[in-house]
Amino acid sequence: MENKMFCFQCQETLNCKGCTQFGVCGKSPSLSAMQDLLIYVTKALSAVCMQLRKEGTAIDQEINHLVTTNLFTTITNANFNEEAIIERIEKTLEVKKLLLKKVKGDVVQAALWDGERKDFISYALQVGVLSCEDEDIRSLRELITYGLKGLSAYTKHANVLLREDESIDAFIQEGLAATLDDQLNVDDLIALTLKTGEYGIKGMAMLDRANTEAYGHPQVSNVSIEAGTRPGILISGHDLKDLELLLEQSKDSGVDVYTHSEMLAGHYYPFFKKYPHFIGNYGNAWWKQKEEFEAFNGPILMTTNCIVPPKDSYKNRLWTTGAAGYPGCRHIDEKKDFSEIINQAKSCPAPTPLESGSIVGGFAHEQIFKLTDQVVEAVKSGAIRKFVVMAGCDGRHASRSYYTEFAKALPHDCMILTAGCAKYKYNKLPLGDINGIPRVLDAGQCNDSYSLVLIALKLKEIFNLEDINDLSIVYNIAWYEQKAVIVLLALLSLGVKNIHLGPTLPAFISPNVLDVLVNSFNIQSISNVDVDIKVMM
Repeated sequence: MENKMFCFQCQETLNCKGCTQFGVCGKSPSLSAMQDLLIYVTKALSAVCMQLRKEGTAIDQEINHLVTTNLFTTITNANFNEEAIIERIEKTLEVKKLLLKKVKGDVVQAALWDGERKDFISYALQVGVLSCEDEDIRSLRELITYGLKGLSAYTKHANVLLREDESIDAFIQEGLAATLDDQLNVDDLIALTLKTGEYGIKGMAMLDRANTEAYGHPQVSNVSIEAGTRPGILISGHDLKDLELLLEQSKDSGVDVYTHSEMLAGHYYPFFKKYPHFIGNYGNAWWKQKEEFEAFNGPILMTTNCIVPPKDSYKNRLWTTGAAGYPGCRHIDEKKDFSEIINQAKSCPAPTPLESGSIVGGFAHEQIFKLTDQVVEAVKSGAIRKFVVMAGCDGRHASRSYYTEFAKALPHDCMILTAGCAKYKYNKLPLGDINGIPRVLDAGQCNDSYSLVLIALKLKEIFNLEDINDLSIVYNIAWYEQKAVIVLLALLSLGVKNIHLGPTLPAFISPNVLDVLVNSFNIQSISNVDVDIKVMM
Protein backbone atom coordinates (compact mmCIF):
# COMPACT_ATOMS: atom_id res chain seq x y z
CA MET A 1 0.00 0.00 0.00
CA GLU A 2 1.40 3.38 -1.01
CA ASN A 3 2.29 5.72 1.85
CA LYS A 4 0.00 8.74 2.09
CA MET A 5 2.11 10.30 4.86
CA PHE A 6 4.93 9.47 7.22
CA CYS A 7 5.15 10.51 10.85
CA PHE A 8 6.86 8.79 13.78
CA GLN A 9 7.35 11.62 16.26
CA CYS A 10 5.13 10.21 19.07
CA GLN A 11 5.29 7.03 21.12
CA GLU A 12 1.99 5.70 19.80
CA THR A 13 3.00 5.82 16.13
CA LEU A 14 1.62 2.81 14.26
CA ASN A 15 3.37 -0.46 15.11
CA CYS A 16 6.22 1.60 16.58
CA LYS A 17 7.37 2.26 13.02
CA GLY A 18 5.42 5.18 11.62
CA CYS A 19 1.95 6.35 10.60
CA THR A 20 1.64 6.04 6.82
CA GLN A 21 -2.08 6.28 6.02
CA PHE A 22 -3.53 8.41 8.81
CA GLY A 23 -2.09 9.63 12.08
CA VAL A 24 -2.87 7.64 15.23
CA CYS A 25 -3.23 11.08 16.83
CA GLY A 26 -5.98 11.92 14.34
CA LYS A 27 -4.11 14.09 11.83
CA SER A 28 -4.80 13.59 8.13
CA PRO A 29 -2.15 13.06 5.43
CA SER A 30 -2.64 16.61 4.15
CA LEU A 31 -2.28 18.08 7.65
CA SER A 32 0.83 15.96 8.19
CA ALA A 33 2.28 17.29 4.94
CA MET A 34 1.60 20.89 5.95
CA GLN A 35 3.24 20.34 9.34
CA ASP A 36 6.28 18.87 7.57
CA LEU A 37 6.43 21.91 5.30
CA LEU A 38 6.06 24.31 8.22
CA ILE A 39 9.02 22.66 9.93
CA TYR A 40 11.05 22.83 6.71
CA VAL A 41 10.42 26.53 6.07
CA THR A 42 11.10 27.25 9.75
CA LYS A 43 14.47 25.52 9.39
CA ALA A 44 15.13 27.63 6.29
CA LEU A 45 14.18 30.81 8.14
CA SER A 46 16.48 29.76 10.99
CA ALA A 47 19.36 29.29 8.55
CA VAL A 48 18.84 32.85 7.32
CA CYS A 49 18.71 34.11 10.92
CA MET A 50 21.99 32.34 11.72
CA GLN A 51 23.69 33.86 8.67
CA LEU A 52 22.50 37.32 9.70
CA ARG A 53 23.79 36.82 13.24
CA LYS A 54 27.12 35.76 11.79
CA GLU A 55 27.16 39.01 9.82
CA GLY A 56 26.39 41.05 12.94
CA THR A 57 22.68 41.67 12.37
CA ALA A 58 20.40 41.24 15.38
CA ILE A 59 17.22 39.18 15.04
CA ASP A 60 13.99 40.76 16.21
CA GLN A 61 12.17 39.16 19.14
CA GLU A 62 9.08 38.84 16.97
CA ILE A 63 10.99 36.55 14.60
CA ASN A 64 12.30 34.46 17.48
CA HIS A 65 8.72 34.04 18.66
CA LEU A 66 7.61 33.07 15.14
CA VAL A 67 10.13 30.22 15.13
CA THR A 68 9.18 28.88 18.56
CA THR A 69 5.45 29.12 17.90
CA ASN A 70 5.86 27.29 14.57
CA LEU A 71 7.58 24.42 16.35
CA PHE A 72 5.06 24.40 19.19
CA THR A 73 2.19 24.29 16.71
CA THR A 74 3.48 21.00 15.24
CA ILE A 75 3.82 19.14 18.55
CA THR A 76 1.65 16.02 18.70
CA ASN A 77 -2.03 16.74 19.44
CA ALA A 78 -1.56 20.54 19.42
CA ASN A 79 -3.13 21.91 16.25
CA PHE A 80 -5.32 20.03 13.77
CA ASN A 81 -6.40 23.17 11.89
CA GLU A 82 -4.80 22.84 8.47
CA GLU A 83 -5.67 26.38 7.42
CA ALA A 84 -3.92 27.75 10.51
CA ILE A 85 -0.79 25.75 9.61
CA ILE A 86 -0.86 27.04 6.03
CA GLU A 87 -1.16 30.62 7.27
CA ARG A 88 1.95 30.06 9.42
CA ILE A 89 3.82 28.70 6.40
CA GLU A 90 2.91 31.79 4.37
CA LYS A 91 3.89 34.11 7.22
CA THR A 92 7.24 32.33 7.62
CA LEU A 93 7.99 32.56 3.89
CA GLU A 94 7.10 36.24 3.93
CA VAL A 95 9.45 36.96 6.87
CA LYS A 96 12.23 34.89 5.31
CA LYS A 97 11.91 36.80 2.03
CA LEU A 98 12.33 40.13 3.85
CA LEU A 99 15.34 38.88 5.82
CA LEU A 100 17.06 37.53 2.72
CA LYS A 101 17.34 41.11 1.44
CA LYS A 102 19.63 41.87 4.40
CA VAL A 103 21.95 38.88 3.90
CA LYS A 104 25.36 39.62 2.41
CA GLY A 105 26.79 36.10 2.20
CA ASP A 106 25.53 32.77 0.92
CA VAL A 107 22.61 30.85 2.39
CA VAL A 108 21.59 27.22 2.13
CA GLN A 109 19.51 26.10 -0.82
CA ALA A 110 16.48 25.54 1.41
CA ALA A 111 16.36 29.25 2.19
CA LEU A 112 15.75 30.11 -1.47
CA TRP A 113 12.45 28.26 -1.92
CA ASP A 114 9.56 30.70 -2.03
CA GLY A 115 6.61 28.67 -3.26
CA GLU A 116 2.97 29.61 -3.46
CA ARG A 117 0.08 27.86 -1.74
CA LYS A 118 -0.65 25.77 -4.83
CA ASP A 119 2.84 24.25 -4.56
CA PHE A 120 2.71 23.43 -0.86
CA ILE A 121 1.55 19.80 -1.01
CA SER A 122 3.90 18.76 -3.82
CA TYR A 123 6.89 20.44 -2.17
CA ALA A 124 6.03 19.02 1.26
CA LEU A 125 6.33 15.53 -0.18
CA GLN A 126 9.88 16.34 -1.27
CA VAL A 127 11.10 17.71 2.08
CA GLY A 128 9.36 15.48 4.64
CA VAL A 129 11.01 13.20 7.16
CA LEU A 130 11.99 10.49 4.66
CA SER A 131 13.72 12.95 2.32
CA CYS A 132 16.93 12.19 4.23
CA GLU A 133 17.97 8.76 2.98
CA ASP A 134 20.72 8.02 5.51
CA GLU A 135 18.91 6.31 8.38
CA ASP A 136 21.32 7.42 11.12
CA ILE A 137 21.56 11.04 9.95
CA ARG A 138 17.77 11.11 9.65
CA SER A 139 17.42 9.65 13.14
CA LEU A 140 19.66 12.26 14.74
CA ARG A 141 18.13 15.14 12.79
CA GLU A 142 14.67 14.11 13.96
CA LEU A 143 15.86 13.59 17.55
CA ILE A 144 17.28 17.12 17.56
CA THR A 145 14.18 18.58 15.88
CA TYR A 146 11.83 16.92 18.37
CA GLY A 147 13.98 18.08 21.26
CA LEU A 148 13.80 21.62 19.88
CA LYS A 149 10.01 21.32 19.61
CA GLY A 150 9.87 20.51 23.31
CA LEU A 151 12.27 23.32 24.14
CA SER A 152 10.18 25.75 22.08
CA ALA A 153 7.06 24.82 24.03
CA TYR A 154 8.75 25.69 27.31
CA THR A 155 10.29 28.83 25.84
CA LYS A 156 6.91 29.97 24.55
CA HIS A 157 5.34 29.64 28.01
CA ALA A 158 8.15 31.72 29.50
CA ASN A 159 7.81 34.35 26.77
CA VAL A 160 4.12 34.80 27.62
CA LEU A 161 5.24 35.69 31.14
CA LEU A 162 7.71 38.24 29.69
CA ARG A 163 10.82 36.10 30.17
CA GLU A 164 13.24 36.06 27.24
CA ASP A 165 16.66 34.55 26.60
CA GLU A 166 18.19 35.44 23.25
CA SER A 167 20.80 32.70 23.66
CA ILE A 168 18.07 30.04 23.77
CA ASP A 169 16.34 31.43 20.69
CA ALA A 170 19.68 31.60 18.87
CA PHE A 171 20.41 27.98 19.76
CA ILE A 172 16.98 26.79 18.62
CA GLN A 173 17.67 28.41 15.26
CA GLU A 174 21.22 27.06 15.20
CA GLY A 175 19.93 23.54 15.81
CA LEU A 176 17.22 23.81 13.17
CA ALA A 177 19.68 25.17 10.60
CA ALA A 178 22.12 22.36 11.41
CA THR A 179 19.56 19.75 10.37
CA LEU A 180 19.80 21.17 6.83
CA ASP A 181 23.59 20.86 6.74
CA ASP A 182 24.69 17.80 4.77
CA GLN A 183 28.29 18.35 5.88
CA LEU A 184 27.52 17.31 9.45
CA ASN A 185 28.24 13.67 10.23
CA VAL A 186 26.92 11.35 12.94
CA ASP A 187 29.47 12.50 15.52
CA ASP A 188 28.63 16.15 14.84
CA LEU A 189 24.93 15.49 15.29
CA ILE A 190 25.43 13.47 18.48
CA ALA A 191 27.31 16.43 19.94
CA LEU A 192 24.47 18.73 18.87
CA THR A 193 21.94 16.36 20.45
CA LEU A 194 23.65 16.68 23.83
CA LYS A 195 23.93 20.44 23.37
CA THR A 196 20.17 20.47 22.78
CA GLY A 197 19.81 18.81 26.19
CA GLU A 198 21.98 21.51 27.80
CA TYR A 199 19.72 24.20 26.37
CA GLY A 200 16.74 22.15 27.48
CA ILE A 201 17.88 22.71 31.06
CA LYS A 202 18.31 26.43 30.37
CA GLY A 203 14.82 26.60 28.90
CA MET A 204 13.21 24.78 31.81
CA ALA A 205 15.12 27.01 34.25
CA MET A 206 13.84 30.11 32.46
CA LEU A 207 10.26 28.84 32.61
CA ASP A 208 10.65 27.90 36.29
CA ARG A 209 11.78 31.46 37.07
CA ALA A 210 8.94 32.90 35.00
CA ASN A 211 6.31 30.77 36.75
CA THR A 212 7.58 31.27 40.28
CA GLU A 213 8.14 35.02 39.90
CA ALA A 214 4.61 35.43 38.57
CA TYR A 215 2.76 32.98 40.79
CA GLY A 216 5.05 32.12 43.74
CA HIS A 217 6.76 28.82 44.52
CA PRO A 218 4.41 25.81 44.48
CA GLN A 219 3.13 24.73 47.87
CA VAL A 220 2.10 21.29 49.05
CA SER A 221 -1.64 21.26 48.34
CA ASN A 222 -4.64 18.96 48.62
CA VAL A 223 -6.66 19.33 45.43
CA SER A 224 -10.31 18.30 45.30
CA ILE A 225 -11.28 15.89 42.53
CA GLU A 226 -15.01 16.27 43.20
CA ALA A 227 -17.59 18.08 41.07
CA GLY A 228 -19.37 21.14 42.40
CA THR A 229 -22.98 22.17 41.91
CA ARG A 230 -22.43 25.28 39.77
CA PRO A 231 -21.69 25.47 36.04
CA GLY A 232 -18.01 25.12 35.23
CA ILE A 233 -15.23 25.70 32.72
CA LEU A 234 -12.58 23.00 32.35
CA ILE A 235 -9.11 24.27 31.42
CA SER A 236 -6.55 21.85 30.02
CA GLY A 237 -3.04 22.08 28.61
CA HIS A 238 -0.06 23.83 30.21
CA ASP A 239 -0.33 27.62 29.90
CA LEU A 240 -0.56 29.19 33.36
CA LYS A 241 -1.06 32.69 31.93
CA ASP A 242 -4.25 31.51 30.25
CA LEU A 243 -5.35 30.08 33.60
CA GLU A 244 -4.69 33.43 35.29
CA LEU A 245 -6.66 35.39 32.69
CA LEU A 246 -9.58 32.96 32.73
CA LEU A 247 -9.82 33.05 36.53
CA GLU A 248 -9.66 36.84 36.64
CA GLN A 249 -12.30 37.30 33.93
CA SER A 250 -14.68 34.72 35.44
CA LYS A 251 -14.33 35.60 39.12
CA ASP A 252 -17.79 37.21 39.52
CA SER A 253 -19.62 35.16 36.92
CA GLY A 254 -21.09 32.38 39.06
CA VAL A 255 -19.02 29.88 37.07
CA ASP A 256 -16.45 27.57 38.66
CA VAL A 257 -13.11 26.72 37.04
CA TYR A 258 -11.62 23.22 37.09
CA THR A 259 -8.25 22.01 35.86
CA HIS A 260 -7.69 18.97 33.70
CA SER A 261 -4.60 16.80 33.17
CA GLU A 262 -1.34 18.84 33.20
CA MET A 263 -3.12 22.00 34.36
CA LEU A 264 -3.59 20.30 37.75
CA ALA A 265 -0.32 21.98 38.80
CA GLY A 266 -2.07 25.37 38.77
CA HIS A 267 -3.55 24.49 42.17
CA TYR A 268 -0.08 24.34 43.70
CA TYR A 269 0.83 28.00 43.08
CA PRO A 270 -0.04 30.50 45.87
CA PHE A 271 -1.24 33.13 43.39
CA PHE A 272 -4.20 31.06 42.23
CA LYS A 273 -5.42 30.18 45.72
CA LYS A 274 -7.06 33.60 46.04
CA TYR A 275 -9.81 32.61 43.59
CA PRO A 276 -12.65 30.87 45.49
CA HIS A 277 -14.21 29.66 42.24
CA PHE A 278 -11.03 27.73 41.36
CA ILE A 279 -12.36 24.60 42.98
CA GLY A 280 -10.53 21.48 41.83
CA ASN A 281 -9.33 19.05 39.19
CA TYR A 282 -11.72 17.11 36.97
CA GLY A 283 -10.71 13.91 35.26
CA ASN A 284 -7.40 12.35 34.46
CA ALA A 285 -4.75 12.39 31.73
CA TRP A 286 -5.37 13.76 28.24
CA TRP A 287 -6.28 10.49 26.53
CA LYS A 288 -9.47 9.98 28.56
CA GLN A 289 -10.94 13.28 27.46
CA LYS A 290 -13.62 11.93 25.08
CA GLU A 291 -15.55 10.40 27.97
CA GLU A 292 -14.60 13.01 30.57
CA PHE A 293 -15.24 16.08 28.41
CA GLU A 294 -18.68 14.72 27.54
CA ALA A 295 -19.45 14.25 31.25
CA PHE A 296 -18.19 17.69 32.19
CA ASN A 297 -21.24 19.29 30.55
CA GLY A 298 -19.65 22.75 30.34
CA PRO A 299 -17.09 24.32 27.98
CA ILE A 300 -13.48 23.15 27.81
CA LEU A 301 -10.53 25.42 27.03
CA MET A 302 -7.48 23.78 25.43
CA THR A 303 -4.48 26.04 25.94
CA THR A 304 -1.73 23.93 24.35
CA ASN A 305 -1.34 20.41 23.02
CA CYS A 306 -3.11 17.22 24.17
CA ILE A 307 -6.24 17.58 22.01
CA VAL A 308 -7.97 14.34 21.05
CA PRO A 309 -10.28 14.81 18.03
CA PRO A 310 -13.57 15.64 19.79
CA LYS A 311 -16.89 13.84 19.63
CA ASP A 312 -19.78 15.74 18.09
CA SER A 313 -21.55 15.62 21.45
CA TYR A 314 -19.19 18.22 22.94
CA LYS A 315 -17.38 19.73 19.95
CA ASN A 316 -19.39 22.95 20.26
CA ARG A 317 -18.10 23.21 23.85
CA LEU A 318 -14.42 22.77 22.96
CA TRP A 319 -12.44 26.01 22.64
CA THR A 320 -8.78 26.51 21.76
CA THR A 321 -6.26 29.28 22.24
CA GLY A 322 -2.54 29.88 21.68
CA ALA A 323 -0.77 27.21 19.59
CA ALA A 324 -3.74 24.83 19.88
CA GLY A 325 -6.43 24.51 17.27
CA TYR A 326 -9.07 22.19 15.86
CA PRO A 327 -11.27 22.78 12.79
CA GLY A 328 -14.83 23.62 13.74
CA CYS A 329 -13.91 24.59 17.30
CA ARG A 330 -13.86 28.23 18.29
CA HIS A 331 -10.42 29.79 18.76
CA ILE A 332 -9.69 32.61 21.21
CA ASP A 333 -7.04 34.90 19.75
CA GLU A 334 -4.09 36.64 21.40
CA LYS A 335 -6.38 39.29 22.92
CA LYS A 336 -7.49 36.54 25.35
CA ASP A 337 -11.07 37.72 25.73
CA PHE A 338 -12.75 34.76 27.46
CA SER A 339 -16.22 36.37 27.72
CA GLU A 340 -17.84 34.05 25.18
CA ILE A 341 -16.69 30.84 26.84
CA ILE A 342 -17.78 32.22 30.23
CA ASN A 343 -21.22 33.08 28.83
CA GLN A 344 -21.55 29.61 27.33
CA ALA A 345 -20.69 28.05 30.69
CA LYS A 346 -23.51 29.93 32.41
CA SER A 347 -26.10 28.09 30.29
CA CYS A 348 -24.63 24.62 30.92
CA PRO A 349 -25.42 22.09 33.67
CA ALA A 350 -22.92 21.46 36.45
CA PRO A 351 -20.32 18.76 35.81
CA THR A 352 -21.31 15.13 36.29
CA PRO A 353 -19.39 13.76 39.30
CA LEU A 354 -16.62 11.33 38.36
CA GLU A 355 -14.66 10.85 41.58
CA SER A 356 -14.53 11.79 45.23
CA GLY A 357 -11.77 12.88 47.57
CA SER A 358 -8.57 14.77 46.80
CA ILE A 359 -5.00 14.32 45.61
CA VAL A 360 -1.85 15.92 46.96
CA GLY A 361 0.90 17.64 44.99
CA GLY A 362 3.14 20.69 44.90
CA PHE A 363 6.45 19.03 45.71
CA ALA A 364 8.59 21.26 43.48
CA HIS A 365 12.20 22.00 44.38
CA GLU A 366 11.58 24.69 47.01
CA GLN A 367 9.21 22.45 48.94
CA ILE A 368 11.62 19.51 48.82
CA PHE A 369 14.49 21.76 49.92
CA LYS A 370 12.41 22.65 53.00
CA LEU A 371 12.19 18.92 53.74
CA THR A 372 15.91 18.37 53.21
CA ASP A 373 16.77 17.56 56.82
CA GLN A 374 13.84 15.16 57.08
CA VAL A 375 14.72 13.49 53.76
CA VAL A 376 18.44 13.18 54.58
CA GLU A 377 17.65 11.62 57.95
CA ALA A 378 15.26 9.16 56.28
CA VAL A 379 17.97 8.19 53.79
CA LYS A 380 20.64 7.80 56.46
CA SER A 381 18.35 5.72 58.67
CA GLY A 382 17.38 3.47 55.79
CA ALA A 383 13.73 4.53 55.83
CA ILE A 384 14.22 5.72 52.24
CA ARG A 385 16.27 3.29 50.16
CA LYS A 386 15.66 4.68 46.68
CA PHE A 387 14.12 7.62 44.89
CA VAL A 388 12.43 6.48 41.68
CA VAL A 389 11.84 9.17 39.06
CA MET A 390 8.66 8.25 37.19
CA ALA A 391 8.16 11.48 35.25
CA GLY A 392 6.87 11.85 31.71
CA CYS A 393 3.68 11.25 29.78
CA ASP A 394 0.60 9.09 30.00
CA GLY A 395 -1.03 7.50 26.97
CA ARG A 396 -3.87 5.28 25.87
CA HIS A 397 -2.01 2.01 25.16
CA ALA A 398 -2.92 -0.81 27.52
CA SER A 399 0.79 -1.50 28.00
CA ARG A 400 0.98 1.65 30.13
CA SER A 401 -0.73 -0.23 32.96
CA TYR A 402 2.88 -1.30 33.59
CA TYR A 403 3.45 2.01 35.40
CA THR A 404 0.49 1.47 37.71
CA GLU A 405 1.68 -2.02 38.56
CA PHE A 406 5.28 -0.80 38.95
CA ALA A 407 4.20 1.85 41.48
CA LYS A 408 2.14 -0.72 43.41
CA ALA A 409 5.00 -3.21 43.48
CA LEU A 410 7.76 -0.84 44.55
CA PRO A 411 9.13 -1.65 48.02
CA HIS A 412 7.68 0.62 50.69
CA ASP A 413 11.07 2.20 51.34
CA CYS A 414 11.06 3.74 47.86
CA MET A 415 9.88 7.28 47.11
CA ILE A 416 8.40 8.24 43.71
CA LEU A 417 9.38 11.60 42.19
CA THR A 418 7.09 12.59 39.35
CA ALA A 419 6.11 15.39 36.97
CA GLY A 420 3.95 15.41 33.87
CA CYS A 421 0.75 13.49 33.18
CA ALA A 422 2.47 10.12 33.75
CA LYS A 423 1.46 10.58 37.39
CA TYR A 424 -2.16 9.80 36.58
CA LYS A 425 -1.18 6.14 36.41
CA TYR A 426 -0.53 6.09 40.17
CA ASN A 427 -1.25 9.43 41.90
CA LYS A 428 -4.61 8.22 43.23
CA LEU A 429 -3.27 4.95 44.64
CA PRO A 430 -3.08 4.56 48.44
CA LEU A 431 0.72 4.28 48.52
CA GLY A 432 1.15 5.75 51.99
CA ASP A 433 4.06 7.77 53.30
CA ILE A 434 7.57 7.49 54.71
CA ASN A 435 8.01 9.29 58.02
CA GLY A 436 5.10 11.56 57.15
CA ILE A 437 6.30 12.34 53.61
CA PRO A 438 3.94 11.07 50.88
CA ARG A 439 5.56 8.36 48.76
CA VAL A 440 4.42 10.09 45.55
CA LEU A 441 5.97 13.55 45.29
CA ASP A 442 4.37 15.39 42.38
CA ALA A 443 6.40 18.39 41.20
CA GLY A 444 3.82 19.47 38.62
CA GLN A 445 3.79 19.69 34.82
CA CYS A 446 6.23 18.00 32.43
CA ASN A 447 8.33 21.19 32.38
CA ASP A 448 8.59 20.89 36.16
CA SER A 449 10.93 17.97 35.56
CA TYR A 450 13.45 20.77 36.12
CA SER A 451 12.57 20.48 39.80
CA LEU A 452 13.56 16.83 39.71
CA VAL A 453 16.92 17.84 38.20
CA LEU A 454 17.49 20.40 40.97
CA ILE A 455 16.51 17.89 43.65
CA ALA A 456 19.01 15.37 42.28
CA LEU A 457 21.78 17.98 42.14
CA LYS A 458 20.96 19.10 45.70
CA LEU A 459 21.18 15.53 47.01
CA LYS A 460 24.46 15.07 45.16
CA GLU A 461 25.78 18.15 46.94
CA ILE A 462 24.47 17.13 50.36
CA PHE A 463 25.96 13.66 50.18
CA ASN A 464 29.20 15.03 48.71
CA LEU A 465 29.13 12.75 45.67
CA GLU A 466 31.30 13.19 42.59
CA ASP A 467 28.94 11.58 40.11
CA ILE A 468 25.18 12.11 39.84
CA ASN A 469 24.89 8.40 39.06
CA ASP A 470 26.12 7.56 42.58
CA LEU A 471 22.86 8.87 44.04
CA SER A 472 20.18 6.47 45.25
CA ILE A 473 18.00 7.63 42.36
CA VAL A 474 16.79 5.49 39.47
CA TYR A 475 14.84 6.61 36.41
CA ASN A 476 11.81 4.90 34.91
CA ILE A 477 10.54 7.44 32.37
CA ALA A 478 7.36 7.18 30.32
CA TRP A 479 7.30 9.21 27.12
CA TYR A 480 4.69 10.16 24.55
CA GLU A 481 5.58 13.36 22.71
CA GLN A 482 8.31 15.90 22.09
CA LYS A 483 8.37 17.68 25.45
CA ALA A 484 9.38 14.34 26.95
CA VAL A 485 12.18 14.18 24.37
CA ILE A 486 13.75 17.43 25.61
CA VAL A 487 13.49 16.21 29.22
CA LEU A 488 15.32 13.01 28.22
CA LEU A 489 18.02 14.97 26.39
CA ALA A 490 18.38 17.25 29.42
CA LEU A 491 19.06 14.23 31.64
CA LEU A 492 21.58 12.85 29.15
CA SER A 493 23.38 16.19 29.00
CA LEU A 494 23.87 15.91 32.79
CA GLY A 495 25.43 12.49 32.30
CA VAL A 496 22.54 10.56 33.88
CA LYS A 497 22.82 6.87 33.02
CA ASN A 498 20.73 3.71 33.33
CA ILE A 499 17.44 5.36 32.36
CA HIS A 500 14.61 2.95 31.68
CA LEU A 501 12.40 4.31 28.89
CA GLY A 502 9.01 3.08 27.84
CA PRO A 503 6.53 1.80 27.08
CA THR A 504 8.44 1.49 23.78
CA LEU A 505 11.66 3.03 22.53
CA PRO A 506 11.23 5.87 20.01
CA ALA A 507 10.63 4.73 16.45
CA PHE A 508 12.83 7.58 15.18
CA ILE A 509 15.92 6.15 16.92
CA SER A 510 17.82 4.03 14.41
CA PRO A 511 19.62 0.83 15.57
CA ASN A 512 23.03 2.49 15.27
CA VAL A 513 21.98 5.60 17.18
CA LEU A 514 20.41 3.37 19.83
CA ASP A 515 23.73 1.55 20.16
CA VAL A 516 25.43 4.89 20.86
CA LEU A 517 22.87 5.76 23.54
CA VAL A 518 23.15 2.32 25.12
CA ASN A 519 26.96 2.33 25.09
CA SER A 520 27.26 5.90 26.37
CA PHE A 521 24.32 6.07 28.79
CA ASN A 522 23.03 2.51 29.19
CA ILE A 523 19.52 3.53 28.17
CA GLN A 524 17.23 0.52 28.51
CA SER A 525 13.71 -0.32 27.48
CA ILE A 526 11.27 -1.46 30.13
CA SER A 527 10.79 -5.20 30.58
CA ASN A 528 8.29 -6.40 33.16
CA VAL A 529 7.60 -5.03 36.61
CA ASP A 530 9.34 -7.74 38.65
CA VAL A 531 12.47 -7.79 36.50
CA ASP A 532 12.77 -4.01 36.32
CA ILE A 533 12.31 -3.51 40.04
CA LYS A 534 14.96 -6.13 40.73
CA VAL A 535 17.39 -4.38 38.37
CA MET A 536 16.68 -0.90 39.74
CA MET A 537 16.90 -1.91 43.38
